[in-house]
Amino acid sequence: MNKIYSTDLTDNQWNHIKDFFALPKTTGRAREVEFRQIVNAIVFLLFTGCQWRMIPLNYPCWQTVYYYFAKWKNDGTWYRIHETLRAQERIRQGKNKHPTGGAADSQSVKTTSVPSSRGFDGGKKINGRKRHILVDTLGLLMTVVVTTACVQDRDGLKKLLRTFGAHRKKLRKVWVDGGYRGQVIEWVKIRFRCCLEVVVRTDDLKGFVILPKRWIVERTFARLNNHRRLSKDYERYRKTSEPMIQIAMIRLMLRRLQPFLSF
Repeated sequence: MNKIYSTDLTDNQWNHIKDFFALPKTTGRAREVEFRQIVNAIVFLLFTGCQWRMIPLNYPCWQTVYYYFAKWKNDGTWYRIHETLRAQERIRQGKNKHPTGGAADSQSVKTTSVPSSRGFDGGKKINGRKRHILVDTLGLLMTVVVTTACVQDRDGLKKLLRTFGAHRKKLRKVWVDGGYRGQVIEWVKIRFRCCLEVVVRTDDLKGFVILPKRWIVERTFARLNNHRRLSKDYERYRKTSEPMIQIAMIRLMLRRLQPFLSF
């Protein structure tokens, strides 16, 4: 298959993830679209920031693309692909697939005029939603929760850790900023046997300073913002925003693994 757009998956990238998608049915009407084209259309939409109805005609119709996007969101396909690629990337870089340390932070983003759940972040003066993410020491996403912007960082962290999967048992330390100080430190220690280490800027530092460990999660936010669909929260439902972030990280990890894939 010839590539049409620069966002399309290469043959090696597609072969690496194609087994996560269902095989064609042996009975009933044959499927008329290729899953590879569906995935390419979703990645194109995510990277360029276009509307669903503006997906190019080279791809399947937008209703079909959205149907499979929602289907793979609901059955956990995006999550399984993301977790598998993250484990492979960590092993490639000489790490255990289960991280023991990470960094957490939140990002408030505006929403559009589309009717949706939103709130007002008084600190950032933003009316929209807040993305709470936890990344490992390589900057790879471990878990994400999207809330209204009025949710405090401390409350968002509790939601974040509750969604963490089986590899949570290996997590021992999480670096956070000053917004996570208070009772949440003891709550995390008792509930998850994990230490929250607050990294704050001291008064004697002047100008721009890279804070230890904190820069890791900020770099991940910067990489997510390279995808125009994530420049704001364009989704009607918060649960749709979370797989969009996972797909952005899937694209990033496939590009990292590309030189090491051989089929």
